[in-house]
Amino acid sequence: MDRVKQIEQSIIKKYRKPIWRKFVKAIQTYDLIQPGDNIAVCISGGKDSMLMAKLLQEIKRHGQFDFGLIFLSMDPGYNQKNRQKIEENAKIMGIPVQFFESDIFQVVTNIEKSPCYLCARMRRGFLYAKAKELGCNKIALGHHFDDVIETILMGMFYGSQIQTMMPKLHSTNFEGMELIRPMYLIEEKDIIHWCRYNDLSFIQCACRFTEEMEELGEVHHTSKREEMKNLLKYLETMNPNVKKNVFKSVENVNLATIISYSDEQGKHHFLDTYDKGE
Repeated sequence: MDRVKQIEQSIIKKYRKPIWRKFVKAIQTYDLIQPGDNIAVCISGGKDSMLMAKLLQEIKRHGQFDFGLIFLSMDPGYNQKNRQKIEENAKIMGIPVQFFESDIFQVVTNIEKSPCYLCARMRRGFLYAKAKELGCNKIALGHHFDDVIETILMGMFYGSQIQTMMPKLHSTNFEGMELIRPMYLIEEKDIIHWCRYNDLSFIQCACRFTEEMEELGEVHHTSKREEMKNLLKYLETMNPNVKKNVFKSVENVNLATIISYSDEQGKHHFLDTYDKGE
């Protein structure tokens, strides 16, 4: 059996329960893929997006209806080593990736405040534009279950709001385009186990800012997301279901017990209807 077949078989067999079933469940639960879709699978070169590409290949092969896939990787200014690593992994995994270039790393390198936030926003804009140019109606990103939980906590602790990373979104700037997250229910620990089982290694954050800090010997700054990861690890020592409970909390919101909330009609406060007995 060749390497590609071994990797594909590991998804369907050994990791059927923690990865494949959760992937299929997310697609069905959140209605992520419809017949006739043409999806740009956005590959950053990390473990999450590369696994997502294989999962989408598999569901297209075994699925009940037809849809299109274009495997798209934007090169925002990778060094030669990282670009080569992405190309090698794509070949090993049987992913026919298309590359296109941008100058995002060059732009954000000179930004002192929130360069990672700006980089992420710019990446998404470039991916939407290229996907639409290629005739796609959706882009797929590799965010997983842990990303969702960490986003909820960061919103509470640092944004003073309750919000979550949605499984799909309509684009506000690119008409007719949607964003989907097929890895929404898959835990990061299972992705890591899958990588190790298949002896696969992927690039981490490959931006010039990170590279320059490492070259200068700067102490690694813990990001807010990393803080949430560490907090969750600690809480799991006392309650192994803490991540699942956080996730369920945004599925079971009781507006009657919320002081205020916002929707398309504006902001609502509990006092607006309190004296009316509503």
